[in-house]
Amino acid sequence: MTPGMEAWRFTLLGYQVGLAQPLFLLLFVMGLLLGLLVLVKALGRRTRLSALIAERHVATLAPGVSVWRPAVQGSLYGLGLMLFGLALAQPQCGTKSELTKRRGIDVVVALDASKSMLARDVQPSRLDRARLELNTLLDELKGDRAGLVVFAGDAFVQSPLTSDYSAVKLFLRAVDPDVMPQGGTNVGAALKLAKQVLDNADRGSKERVVVLLSDGEDLTGEVREATDALKDAHVQVLAVGVGSDSGEPIPVYDRRGEFVDYKKDSNGDTVITRLDRAGLTAIADATGGAFFYQPNGVAMGQVVERIDQMQKSELESRVTVRYDERFQLFAIPGLVLLVLGMMLLPSRRRAA
Repeated sequence: MTPGMEAWRFTLLGYQVGLAQPLFLLLFVMGLLLGLLVLVKALGRRTRLSALIAERHVATLAPGVSVWRPAVQGSLYGLGLMLFGLALAQPQCGTKSELTKRRGIDVVVALDASKSMLARDVQPSRLDRARLELNTLLDELKGDRAGLVVFAGDAFVQSPLTSDYSAVKLFLRAVDPDVMPQGGTNVGAALKLAKQVLDNADRGSKERVVVLLSDGEDLTGEVREATDALKDAHVQVLAVGVGSDSGEPIPVYDRRGEFVDYKKDSNGDTVITRLDRAGLTAIADATGGAFFYQPNGVAMGQVVERIDQMQKSELESRVTVRYDERFQLFAIPGLVLLVLGMMLLPSRRRAA
């Protein structure tokens, strides 16, 4: 639908009638104005010719000149544009009801938003790479519901389960490590909250997945309890590692977003953060999931392949009303009129 223009719906002679793209009625108006303009010009031309030459001498002094041919040609063009305008407005008449079912699985993404995700051992940063991974996932999901849990020292629900992926992307853009209420990295709390989101889902799917996007550093140690609960609930964790094995210092920025220094520990030494590949692999294996890592690419494609292999459940069914399209009734006659207008020459002299 054209942005800013709602479809028109009304009843005509007992039938449900509508225009899906009413903005194209402007082309109808243009065709009408074109036809009227050509007709006025033709009448004016006839008046000027009659003023200069007597009617009985027109054939002799102005052979082949036609007053009505241009008027007819312009009218054909105008009427053709009017019909094309109606066709592009997508006229609809009559309705039919259809039962549509959406099948998929429930996916909750647990996104690490701790300070260590600001490290730039992957470009442009770990957090931006995680956003890229998640956007890739949302672009590839087909009918599945997705939710978003964000965590640092604590975890909270950023987006509930929904099939509106654009809404999840909107919530994703608001994630900022500098506004997280508690520092640290509590992977266990994020996994517990992700399970809670799945358990509270309306008409939950048979197969459920938690996609963990993190560098794997866990400073509070609730992982074992969380993975046991997920395993008992038959929820797989598909872990995607973000970062590098070599490690990187954590940059510190001021309120204007300018680099100030690197994060220091209590002894004044620069803190180095590294990807905990073993820890993420252990989380995934404990729940029957898998660990994915692409240092120079996007690993989410493999995650999507894994999700596509899972058993899809009916998540939603609804009755939708579809309108019968009738644009052909206007497009074909409009095309015929335009062709006739091109074939009709404005004067008999040109035809000869």
